[in-house]
Amino acid sequence: MTATSPDTASGVRTATSPTRPRKDLPADLSASVAVFLIALPLSLGIALATGAPLQAGLVAAAVGGIVAGRLGGAPLQVSGPAAGLTVVTAELIQRYGWRTTCAITVLAGVCQLALAALRTARSALMVSPAIVHGMLAGIGVTIALAQLHIVLGGTPQSSAVANVKGLPAQLADLHPASLGISLLTMLVLLGWTRLPGKPGRALRKVPAALAAVTAATTVAALAGLTLPRVDLPSWRSHALPELPQGPVLGLIAAVLTITLVGSVESLLSAVATDKLIASERGTENRPPRADLDRELRGQGAANIVSGALGGLPVTGVAVRSVANVKSGAVTRRSSMLHGFWVLLAAGLFVPVLDLIPLAALAALVMAVGVQMVSITHLRNVTRHREILVYGATIVAVVLGGVLEGVAIGIAVAVAVALHRVARTRITLEELDSGVHLVCARGQLTFLAVPRLSRVLNQIPAYGHAVVELDGSFMDHAAYETLQDWQDSHLAHGGSLEVTGRSGARISEAGPESGPGPDHGGSPRAAHHCCRPWTPWQNHCDHRPTGARTASEAERTAFEEAAAPASRKRGAGQLASGISAFQRDTAPRVREELARLAREGQRPSQLFLTCADSRLVTSMITASGPGDLFTVRNVGNLVPPPGAESTDDSVAAAIEYAVDVLKVDSITVCGHSGCGAMQALLSSVPGAPVTPLRRWLRHGLPSLERMASRHHAWARISGRLPADAVEQLCLTNVVQQLEHLRAHESVARRLAEGTLELHGMYFHVGEAQAYLLSAGEDFFDCRVFDSVGQHV
Repeated sequence: MTATSPDTASGVRTATSPTRPRKDLPADLSASVAVFLIALPLSLGIALATGAPLQAGLVAAAVGGIVAGRLGGAPLQVSGPAAGLTVVTAELIQRYGWRTTCAITVLAGVCQLALAALRTARSALMVSPAIVHGMLAGIGVTIALAQLHIVLGGTPQSSAVANVKGLPAQLADLHPASLGISLLTMLVLLGWTRLPGKPGRALRKVPAALAAVTAATTVAALAGLTLPRVDLPSWRSHALPELPQGPVLGLIAAVLTITLVGSVESLLSAVATDKLIASERGTENRPPRADLDRELRGQGAANIVSGALGGLPVTGVAVRSVANVKSGAVTRRSSMLHGFWVLLAAGLFVPVLDLIPLAALAALVMAVGVQMVSITHLRNVTRHREILVYGATIVAVVLGGVLEGVAIGIAVAVAVALHRVARTRITLEELDSGVHLVCARGQLTFLAVPRLSRVLNQIPAYGHAVVELDGSFMDHAAYETLQDWQDSHLAHGGSLEVTGRSGARISEAGPESGPGPDHGGSPRAAHHCCRPWTPWQNHCDHRPTGARTASEAERTAFEEAAAPASRKRGAGQLASGISAFQRDTAPRVREELARLAREGQRPSQLFLTCADSRLVTSMITASGPGDLFTVRNVGNLVPPPGAESTDDSVAAAIEYAVDVLKVDSITVCGHSGCGAMQALLSSVPGAPVTPLRRWLRHGLPSLERMASRHHAWARISGRLPADAVEQLCLTNVVQQLEHLRAHESVARRLAEGTLELHGMYFHVGEAQAYLLSAGEDFFDCRVFDSVGQHV
């Protein structure tokens, strides 16, 4: 079986093939019911939170399911009213009234159709994730503050600030019945997924939102509590849109806000749904990848229909989409059927819906708002040093509104990017040996020329200088400044070295001319260095002694004279490496390691690979301290739970990484020429049981998988494996991923959608990494080029 690109594969193996509609129908039917049970209470709650007629939430849910489900480009995405548009819609209703808001929704749908026609859907993904997550978190805070008043038995104010100011008075005037029903709703909502035992597993099949609202409604009815309840008026009096009335600029801003927020939320949800499907399903059981322009077109059509029928704005909803995927949906029919069930409930179950207390819906929506402030997103933006953008967006959304918040977030993001580009730290230090060390950290542009010139002119004319460049770009102005100073310094009898961040020489004074600033080089650069691996390359420096610089020869002679005996014992290389680290690397990483020591480790992934010395994990993943939680063993093996083994270290590491460190992903990395796989292939039955052979028993399932006729052989970038060893190395990665899924902590996080598993293969001889996308019987081996593009 040949490997194809993800797009090609999805075009060939679609779950919507006409040859299997009957086979897929039961799965789609079951999934649609599960999504309907989640969507019904949430749609009513979101309508309540916006101040719109409650029927508007049901209209949007039905239209989102049927229209967006049929026309959209993400087959398993479920659309409907979403919390992300709650604040915007509430503001529009307060300012223009409900009927004008419906007309604005129609116009926003038209704008989405226009954007889809221009094929600009992917442009929406260019917005910084820190801004998007900050916007959603700000919306979540605003929703929670507003619904808290209803939970306490009062009425929300017109803004987040007003809601905060009104809390003391509301707390002084509590309504015990509303508060009790709200607390019961939240208690059931939070505890439902933690019900223990077999009865708990059976009950957990009912969505938590439905269980919480049902429990609150039942208690309120049995206790005879007098509470505000859902009141669905006759559909004959349902309000339809009218021609927009109000300031033109204000209406244009309203349309653009609905278009922007709805489009971004829908497209991000579509991308997230694709990732979830890829992590949970094999290639034979996947629908096509999302067509984002078609998805935007479907959302536009749904908003036109929803607004015309008096419904809320429609967008892709991540919570319902996740439930759809996890419930086993195969085609877009599941989303369309869910819309049909909502339509049926709106016509037949009105007397039942009228029993629901508004406090229960408010508590449900408040919980959704709190969950929009995601700890995972906060950790990610902190790790990428974008917390300022994230925080500014949240504050601006809460205080000013969504459109203002996004604009301020973009402005802060641009300012931070410019600061990082323009910021250059240039220092001068005189070492004990009399050498003057100039460190330039950051990009050397014309903005840094005055500081660079001032520092360089402080170096004595006859002194020896070391200029350390720690940046990836030098413009012409900085290049000329450094070149002119170098010529002057040498002419006055001085000497100098230009080094990289590791302290390794990247240039020397001399007549040779090297790459200029356009190549990111340094003045008279003798050669390009491979930072930060230049010191490591020095083991293989076979240049004649005469070709080395005086400083290199002097240092080599000193090291050989200092420890000749230990070098013979093999310890000299270790001592030399430690010395080089303390001299060259430790000063550069000390600040970062001190921060990690204070804050503790927060790695993003568990990286499980072989103990082979040729695999340098930080090099092939371009990672640094604190990025990877690494586990190495012979053969990159993952013993399955319950396997006969005296070593639980791998299982312990998995549990610690998944449950304690909360890593986002786990990667199993194999490599070419693996000695463990060679040992498995050449093993002889009846041989003495040694610790190595005992450990390699965990690789026997990989050997059996390779020999099985039920599993296809892999191809690597279009070619078959070179030999049986390479095939076993590839097969072993997939088999160990299967073992990973059997671990309880991993299975739980995968079910929650908070963990991803990846397979990787590193060809040592080619210095090439392959990302393996494994299906049930199929590898899609993707090779990446030097700029990270899929080839």
